[in-house]
Amino acid sequence: MRSEPFLEKEPLTFNEAHSAGIRIWHWTFFIVITGSLLTVLMASTTLRTGNNTAMVQQQLREKAVSVTTDQASAVAHEFNDKIWDLHKIAGYVLSALVLIRILLEIAQPGEEKLGRKIRRALGFQPATPEDNKDRRHYLGVKLGYLVFYVLILLMALTGLGLAFEDVPVLKTFHQPIKSTHAFLQYLIYGYIVLHLGGVFLADMRRHKGLVSGMIHGQKRV
Repeated sequence: MRSEPFLEKEPLTFNEAHSAGIRIWHWTFFIVITGSLLTVLMASTTLRTGNNTAMVQQQLREKAVSVTTDQASAVAHEFNDKIWDLHKIAGYVLSALVLIRILLEIAQPGEEKLGRKIRRALGFQPATPEDNKDRRHYLGVKLGYLVFYVLILLMALTGLGLAFEDVPVLKTFHQPIKSTHAFLQYLIYGYIVLHLGGVFLADMRRHKGLVSGMIHGQKRV
């Protein structure tokens, strides 16, 4: 006799408890990803080699030192390399955080697992149109987290592929790895903007205390 599918009756809510591990991971990840994005911004603008070559020549000229454009470019490039080195370090930390997040998902209490929350939303039976709207919203947010984690995993893997590009097999696929890494960053930027906007709007409207809940970890009364 075939058993009936699992049906979730308890209402879905963003008023959820968060373990200490998840909270520490969340804010550590926020700091590191912000630092990583800032290094990309600085390397692509302020410390971009082409933007500083003429300045290096000008500054040396004022000191009665004459250098060629290639020589000035080499000096400017060193500063660009320094900021990319910081980006690489941030990438190593992010890669470690991805692994930690996977381990946290395995070790967390059942009700706090992302997979469990998604299954609850899929099995939830809305009694009213408003319940159905809340279900779609809740499920969309949780699936969005899952997509984001996959993007971060791919970003970490492609970043490691670039960091260890001297490995023969990775050197062969250097350009596809680089192109994929560059493309993924824009998807991640987009998600971060949507996430921050959505969280603050929700906190100001129906789900007050959403941000503070990720700090103290307790359900809001």
